[in-house]
Amino acid sequence: MALRVLIVDDEALARMRLAQLVCELAASGDPRVELVGELADGGTALDWLRERDADVLLLDVQMPGLDGTELAARLQALPRPPAVVFVTAHAQHALRAFELEAVDYLPKPVLRDRLQAALARVARRLEGAAGNGAAEPVIVVTERGRLVRVPLTDVLYLKAELKYVTLRTARHSYVLDDALTELEQRLGERFLRVHRNAIVARSAVGALEKRSADDDAEEGGEGWAVRVSPTDEWLTVSRRQVGAVRDALAATGL
Repeated sequence: MALRVLIVDDEALARMRLAQLVCELAASGDPRVELVGELADGGTALDWLRERDADVLLLDVQMPGLDGTELAARLQALPRPPAVVFVTAHAQHALRAFELEAVDYLPKPVLRDRLQAALARVARRLEGAAGNGAAEPVIVVTERGRLVRVPLTDVLYLKAELKYVTLRTARHSYVLDDALTELEQRLGERFLRVHRNAIVARSAVGALEKRSADDDAEEGGEGWAVRVSPTDEWLTVSRRQVGAVRDALAATGL
């Protein structure tokens, strides 16, 4: 089956160049590819992908409105997010591309052999996922100058504190500089927002109780809090989220 390729770039000449290269590869059959569309902005691409499927996006980074990195982050909320190959003239975006788990990063002007190699890599990844099940999603964090992939199954909660977000696993805490709202879009249904500053894995919800006032308690002296297993930490639950937390507990039989 041919790899379905969608081009998203606000520059008409860049789209034309990429479309020409994809069509040349389609004619050669190495790898088997099919151009399914050319779009000029991220918002239109997001709407397109909500209604149709593509296997891979050739995605420009710097675009007006919804740019490439923002679009790539939002794609993770789709039932079947496409693979992403970033295409840009700005080398400083390479790290962000890695954090968003892009399959490849192609500098402009794009060379045919580099594009061919990137699309072949996407094809191999999709074949591997079909044979072994989908790859476990991760959040990429920076720790002491190195990049660490944290599987979502290890994440207990994320909590916004001042300018940063703390990501907590059973054994470690990491500090992220992403916005909590952006992270929430990438987490999916297995996570539950309990407060404007906290998101908890549903599987980590151990108990819901009334707690006396502390540093995190809401005004009024007493408020609801959720116990996070297995660390036994307590996180404040806003009044509007109490019902959702109760439902999450009921769904796990607690």
